[in-house]
Amino acid sequence: MNLSPSVAPSRPLHILHITQPVDGGVARVVTDLMRAQLDDGLHVTVACPDGGLASGLKALGADVRHWQATRSPGPTLVQEVRNLRRVLADERPDLVHAHSAKAGLAARLAVRGRIPTVFQPHAWSFEAVGGVTASLALRWERWGARWADRVVCVSEAERVTGERAGVRAPWRVIANGVDPGRFRPAALGAVRAGIPLLSGLGADTPLVVCVGRLCRQKGQDILLAAWRSVVRQVPGARLVLVGDGPDAGALRALAPDGVLFAGAAQDAVPWYQAADLVVLPSRWEGMALAPLEAMACGRPVVATDVDGARESLPSGQEPVPAEDPTALARTVTRLLLDPPLRESLGHLGRRHILTNHDVRHTAGAVTDVYLELLGDGSGTEGEGAALSGRAPRSASVEHTPCGETTEYRESIHS
Repeated sequence: MNLSPSVAPSRPLHILHITQPVDGGVARVVTDLMRAQLDDGLHVTVACPDGGLASGLKALGADVRHWQATRSPGPTLVQEVRNLRRVLADERPDLVHAHSAKAGLAARLAVRGRIPTVFQPHAWSFEAVGGVTASLALRWERWGARWADRVVCVSEAERVTGERAGVRAPWRVIANGVDPGRFRPAALGAVRAGIPLLSGLGADTPLVVCVGRLCRQKGQDILLAAWRSVVRQVPGARLVLVGDGPDAGALRALAPDGVLFAGAAQDAVPWYQAADLVVLPSRWEGMALAPLEAMACGRPVVATDVDGARESLPSGQEPVPAEDPTALARTVTRLLLDPPLRESLGHLGRRHILTNHDVRHTAGAVTDVYLELLGDGSGTEGEGAALSGRAPRSASVEHTPCGETTEYRESIHS
């Protein structure tokens, strides 16, 4: 189903996105990407389970095909692949773009190289689990790479992780982006006054915000361990955890006085705008949206030194060691006690987003990948981009498979 390089499309490219049940950052990435692709005139269809993502994409004007699927492989996988084949037969897309590990598994089994296929892991599954499950996930990613014409990683570190783990694929690194028009600076005091949970807090109350799913990956337990030291040195400081998840009950039990739980937020923008400081204490990441969104709002960010989070920071801003409450407390305290430094970092972060993480650049780089694959199948950047009349974008970096196969992370094999 490849297009000849000498023939421009006579109709909009038909892209089928396939996604498992997702929430949080991955759902926002998929939504932002599809919004931009619809604006660019592509014919966009998504196969996904019913839920918030499906409803949001329908509201954008995307064609949504119901595809019942679970988050993890199991006995339902065979039927899920069969159902996906029916969707493919009905839609006859020009290209398939699969998001996250489970959808990437089902999509590649259903397509098996017969249609150009892009796989985007959004963080590797074999890093999130352990034992036999991690070993099986890694074996699949190595074997299934043969059926991906491009593997799109959201950070260079994510690509290196895959390559060193033995996943040999035609890589493309395209950093996540956010909408700087939606995520923008605002007066802190006015924003706080409009949030009921913060109605009693004045503009001079030091406020730290952490936005993310309440789960082990996001490391809120590490932030809570650090918080006791912070409030001893910054009396009156408050911490808000924005999000929901499987660890909500355990985190509430750990939380000292002065910690607020906001629950899941449909719109995180006011929380970023209300913060003096935004913290990402993650144990691992692909490339989290929270620090990008916070910087777009002009707020300083503290992030841990893990893949993806490290690359999201402006040049010269150092992350803190992961799983180190003492180092995290020291950095948070220093910034809360230094308003001029916070203001400077906020301005720096906003400029960084405008230059490097505008979602329009991200979406354009993804579309360029599609055009390369549909143009001539050679993967040569420029020939495919020429189909759209655009110069190749600088938002992405291409890598061919290289290096020796190594298994270098404890999380890959227990």
